[in-house]
Amino acid sequence: MRISILTSAIVMCAVALCPAPQANAGSGDAVAGAIIGGIIGSAIASQPRQKTYTKRTYTKKSSVSSAQRAENRSVQHALNYFGFNAGSADGVMGRNSRSAVSGYQAILGYPATGQLTTYEKDFLLTSHNRALAGGPATSQLIAANPMGTRGLLLTYRDQAAGIVTAQPGTVIAAPPVATVVAAPPAAPQATGPAAVTAGVAGAVAGAANTQLAAAASKAPQMPSFFGNVGQRSLASHCNAVNLMTNAKGGFTDVSQMSDPTIVLNEQFCLARTYAIAQSEKLLSQVQGVSAADVTAQCKQLAPLLKEQVASVSVNNRPAVIDKVSSFVLSTGMAPNQMAQTARICLGDGYRVDDMDVALASALILVVLGEPVYGELLGHHLTAGFGTSSRVDLAYEWYQASSDAVARGATQVFAPGQSGRTELILTAATEMRGGGSGAAVGTAPQPAAANSLPSFNIAQ
Repeated sequence: MRISILTSAIVMCAVALCPAPQANAGSGDAVAGAIIGGIIGSAIASQPRQKTYTKRTYTKKSSVSSAQRAENRSVQHALNYFGFNAGSADGVMGRNSRSAVSGYQAILGYPATGQLTTYEKDFLLTSHNRALAGGPATSQLIAANPMGTRGLLLTYRDQAAGIVTAQPGTVIAAPPVATVVAAPPAAPQATGPAAVTAGVAGAVAGAANTQLAAAASKAPQMPSFFGNVGQRSLASHCNAVNLMTNAKGGFTDVSQMSDPTIVLNEQFCLARTYAIAQSEKLLSQVQGVSAADVTAQCKQLAPLLKEQVASVSVNNRPAVIDKVSSFVLSTGMAPNQMAQTARICLGDGYRVDDMDVALASALILVVLGEPVYGELLGHHLTAGFGTSSRVDLAYEWYQASSDAVARGATQVFAPGQSGRTELILTAATEMRGGGSGAAVGTAPQPAAANSLPSFNIAQ
């Protein structure tokens, strides 16, 4: 409406200003058309313009490199092959993959964290490649093993640890090496976990003369009519125990205990898992030492402490500690250095199923003032792994460990499990037949003067 009024006014003004005689019809039409066209164009230009929006799509760049994704796919393929459902091999380690990793770790006796250590990953991938390369021979092994592909994985693990499996379920230890070569002595300034190699080597050097003299002796040998008797596999035993524990929904407590053997088996395998985890944590601080290097070094503890480990099945606790104390004093190593070395070798011994190394390491830790590790000696004597089965001798190791916790010692195994020491002592008492001994829950008695010798290496 406003445009029409404005247009009429301009036209009238133009007519009034222009002389009528000089204008012809054609020119008037042209002027009017030009004026009207300019006004309409101006009006159109003044209208609000529509805004045009462009939608932009942003793609989040993955933080996982192509190489890492390819390795993840290989891990997922391997997990699926060995019966651990990781889902589709997409290279993303999601919930299904982490659950599969936990299952793999549990079967092999490692802490079920859902995150692979370098060793666990390398072993998984190597085993997968080995199985695929085996062809028909691999298929025969899988068919002969009641656990299928998972059993094949356990077979590879035992072979890597030097254990020969004759038949499914029957494990025979490989013959031990006949000679021991002492490594160079450790540098005086080496301390802490970084001195693991030098630490064990120092222990070897400290007792080298004794070992060489024993090897050179021509004393008569005890006859044996059964050859080399293979050790039982604690790793396989704990795999079965863990499966039973998971099937019934968790660990047995005092109110549920009907069989003390089940309780002690569960707690033994739990302590073993914590020992392996502690060893791997210390090893993560050691630079330039592979798992194979550690195993080779730790194996040297077994012949050095052979007599002391054998005495566990024969002598009572104070007598065993006296023997181990003499060995510790003879090495000349700093107590902290030897304790760190023993913790690493303890977990490594359990990891590779070497009971002699595990027992030797636990004995060293007890003598160095950590009696809580005596629980492991009780478990070995009860279950008969690396020792004879001596329930009567096992009880005093359990008792000493429980007393140490009652006095305020740190619980190195399952510290978050309430009432664990009481549960173990109750089961051990029942296993022994409920004889005399400190009742569960009573005030701890002072330790005997000769139960844990006190010494200072620096003096």
